[in-house]
Amino acid sequence: MTTRNQHDDASVLPRDLAPLVSNQGAKLIPEELSRYSRHILIPELGLTGQQRLKNARVLVIGAGGLGSPTLLYLAAAGIGTLGIVDFDLVEASNLQRQVIHNMNTLGQPKTKSASLAIKALNPNVKVQLHELRLDNSNALELFDQYDLIIDGADNFATRYLVNDACVMANKPYVWGSIYRFEGQVSVFWENAPNGGLNYRDLYPEPPPPQFAPSCSEGGVLGVLCAAVASAMSTEAIKLITGIGETLLGTLMVYDALRMRHRYLPLQRDPQRIPITSLQDYPQFCGIGQPTNAQTEVPSISATELHTLLVKEPTVTLLDVREQNEWDIVHIEGAHLLPKAYVLTSLGQGVMAEKDAPYVVYCKAGTRSREVVQAMLTAGFSNVRNLQGGVLAWVHDVNPTLASY
Repeated sequence: MTTRNQHDDASVLPRDLAPLVSNQGAKLIPEELSRYSRHILIPELGLTGQQRLKNARVLVIGAGGLGSPTLLYLAAAGIGTLGIVDFDLVEASNLQRQVIHNMNTLGQPKTKSASLAIKALNPNVKVQLHELRLDNSNALELFDQYDLIIDGADNFATRYLVNDACVMANKPYVWGSIYRFEGQVSVFWENAPNGGLNYRDLYPEPPPPQFAPSCSEGGVLGVLCAAVASAMSTEAIKLITGIGETLLGTLMVYDALRMRHRYLPLQRDPQRIPITSLQDYPQFCGIGQPTNAQTEVPSISATELHTLLVKEPTVTLLDVREQNEWDIVHIEGAHLLPKAYVLTSLGQGVMAEKDAPYVVYCKAGTRSREVVQAMLTAGFSNVRNLQGGVLAWVHDVNPTLASY
């Protein structure tokens, strides 16, 4: 992260930008004048600002934790065209924070579920659905169709892709991220008038995959999404209408536990090279690369494990997740030994016999693979990794158990 002295006024980027969208040709019908009257009464926004919102075309990446409230707020605000990029289906575990979805849309594509909610809230908004995985083959063409991009992605590979595509397409974008009790928000625009920044000035390199857990692994406070998405929506409205000061050149950090905001000034990374093409972002972020945690190890499927436990009840099951994950779901008879403990306690306790049979599992098989590799290196001769982790056990063996 590249920051600057907060009092170095000479390096501060101009944050009061000209309106991104014109108000020309956007006539509000009487129903819209009534609907948006509380906006129109604000002197800084007024009728002209509301017309700019109606003319705006905004693309939201992800209809998940951040995308859900952002889409609702922008639809309520009167954005004329909202595009939604997502390829997931609505699951019950989404509903704790993804407020645009509901019980009636479980199993549906998130794009369709979000569209239904937007149309129920504001039928004047045009919704364009992009039920696809954003990648190098479609990002630039897609971004060209919109004035502003909002990045609510939950992984680093997509974040770098969005950033680089926005630089190449000369599009500003609002970025946000969440984890447990903390959120971050900023505005990036490489080619902003009088100078700009992009995401690589904040994060020149992605963290190793093992140090970048997703919300599905580490958890997130549901209401945090609303607070962060509200800030993202506000930035979008300011960019479109040209009111106020944006977060361009500033990182806002929100700590929900302490109810505090911090603002960190950013500056261009002097080592950054120009972005002229898209790259292999999964490879750049270390996804699928042959790290120690991803080395092939002996494995066993959930159904094979079920049969094995019947034939050989002496098999030792090691659950290397954390206590709060165990509390949601675990395999009966397993021993809870978090990964960090196992890696420092090999050959002790229930792991004392190196020739005994062991099966190791986690949520989906990644952490347990690393543990199995460490056990093999330490001389264990009969240890296997549960493919797909406890989620595979729930899906293939005991669907009555909880999932997460």
